[in-house]
Amino acid sequence: MPRIIAVTGATGFIGRMLVRHLCAAGWSVRLLARPGSLSSLPSPQTSETVPGSLEDPIALEQLVDGVYAVIHCAGAVRGSTFEDFSRVNVDGVKRLVRAALNQPNSPRFLSLSSLAAREPQLSHYASSKRLGEQALADESGDMEWVALRPPAVYGPGDREMLPLFQWMGRGIAPILGEPLARLSLLYVEDLTAAILSWLDSGKCRSGVYEITDTQNDGYSWKEVTDRVSALLSRRLIRVPLNEPLLRVLAGLNLLGARMLGYAPMLTPGKVREIRHPDWVGNNGKLTAATGWAPRFSLEGGLHATMGWGRPESTDSRG
Repeated sequence: MPRIIAVTGATGFIGRMLVRHLCAAGWSVRLLARPGSLSSLPSPQTSETVPGSLEDPIALEQLVDGVYAVIHCAGAVRGSTFEDFSRVNVDGVKRLVRAALNQPNSPRFLSLSSLAAREPQLSHYASSKRLGEQALADESGDMEWVALRPPAVYGPGDREMLPLFQWMGRGIAPILGEPLARLSLLYVEDLTAAILSWLDSGKCRSGVYEITDTQNDGYSWKEVTDRVSALLSRRLIRVPLNEPLLRVLAGLNLLGARMLGYAPMLTPGKVREIRHPDWVGNNGKLTAATGWAPRFSLEGGLHATMGWGRPESTDSRG
């Protein structure tokens, strides 16, 4: 059996961590990267690079040639229009799957989706992730495939959740969701460990799998801030950001993005995601299929990310 894993999105937060862990586990890794981003790639000795993009069929054929598995981490998370997301999250999946199916022996295929795909009506991003899952299922034929749905992922190198935790570290806790809303969180090393468990499992029933941390029922915003407060041994000033205010900020950000040409994160669709009452994942299906279980509690993940609390908290299971 070849020990080569093809990876897209290796310059991203999750992709970089995954490549390091794959190489540490003895896998050889083949990375797809745009020529302009080669300097940003992780550089373990057991990896090789294919210059190109998800729009380049020749590069995709080179990427998947003779590999044991494909792990598709590349994804668009910022944008103003559906097309901003679908180019990578839908069309990119289709091209990569077709390249994999052209191999004499089809590799296993894991696509990193999002818990947002559970509610595709909320945003262009969520819709593109659901359609990407459907494209994977429709195009895969007999190839084994998994679409993995993590919730909000955080850890060293993250740029999306980090500003929120930095504000909390200053003593100010922005409250983005409804008081009764619940959400799951996931430390990045638990995500990469789950992917390695899938690889080691040998074979896994094709389908969509959710993943979350040790808190099976998720967190309320109050619970998150209470735990951060305990780690910091200080009270936090909670600042509720209601939906009308978030909508105004999102509208202004969207207008600025269109005028200045940048890809926005906060959009009206993102506000609908943020205000959705149920972002709680469920590990049951993935654990039954691979034997994986999360290791990091929120306290353990925040210690590893921010240095808060005690080192032994990373061993917590609840």
